[in-house]
Amino acid sequence: MSHQQDQDVQQISTSLQHAALAHPVRQRLLFALSTRPSTISRLAAQLGVNKGGVSHHLKVLCEAGLVQDAGTRTVRGGTEKYYRRAAERLNVAEPQAEGTAALFGAVAQELDRSPADHLMTLRHLRLSPAKAAWLAETLAALVDEAEEDAEGEPVHGILVTLYQQAGT
Repeated sequence: MSHQQDQDVQQISTSLQHAALAHPVRQRLLFALSTRPSTISRLAAQLGVNKGGVSHHLKVLCEAGLVQDAGTRTVRGGTEKYYRRAAERLNVAEPQAEGTAALFGAVAQELDRSPADHLMTLRHLRLSPAKAAWLAETLAALVDEAEEDAEGEPVHGILVTLYQQAGT
C-alpha cells in the first residue's frame, strides 16, 4: 500500500514491543500522544484512568521504546514531565492476536467516552483479490490524504481494516 513515505514510522518486531501493545490502556495512551506531548496528569484526565495506572503503562511503553521523555516544564513551583510517542506511526508487520484484541478494546473504550455520535460499519463482501487490493489502496489513500483542521479542533479517530475471512 502506498502511504506517505516522509512520515516517521517505527517498526514493531520485538516481543517487548508486542507485549507493550497488548493492553487497551497502552493503546489509548499512544492514541492520546499522537497529537502532542503530554503529562501523566493530563493523560489521566483525558483517558479517565488514575495517575498511577497511567504512570505504570507509560513506563511499559517507554521500556519498549514506543514512548519517550519529552522534557520537563516548571509550573507553580513544581516540575511537570512530558512524554511523547517515539514515532508518528507504528508498522506492525506481523500483528499478534493480543495486540489486535487490545487495539479493538481501546477503540471500544474510546467510543464509549466519545462526546459525539460515531460511525461504525461492518460489512462482508465477496471481492476478487484485485478488487480487494484496490479497495485497500483506496481506503489507505483516503485516510492518508485527509487534511487536518487547525489546532484546537476536536481530534477524531479513524480505524480502517480490510481482511479476508478465514476459510473463504
